[in-house]
Amino acid sequence: MSYYRHHVFFCCNQRDDGRPCCNAKGASAMRDYAKRRVKELGLAGGGQVRVNQAGCLDRCEEGPCIVVYPEAVWYTYVDRADVDEIIEEHLGNGRWVERLRI
Repeated sequence: MSYYRHHVFFCCNQRDDGRPCCNAKGASAMRDYAKRRVKELGLAGGGQVRVNQAGCLDRCEEGPCIVVYPEAVWYTYVDRADVDEIIEEHLGNGRWVERLRI
């Protein structure tokens, strides 16, 4: 069994060559927000949820993106409301957010 029930990786890749990258779309700030929100909701820690930064997940053109393990569900998001929905529905209730899946 996994140490975390859900392990969330935010692509925070920063490219300087003009190609799309998640960090240019606010990924680091959104990761910080998600970490804070997960803690506020009491979902953080062993056996629960861990939110981490990742380097390039190679889907920046579809991003910003995150992936949730162990399910390997990929999401994109636009704003805090989208991240809140992922946290509440997927991480809190175990229901995937189909409208944000990539």
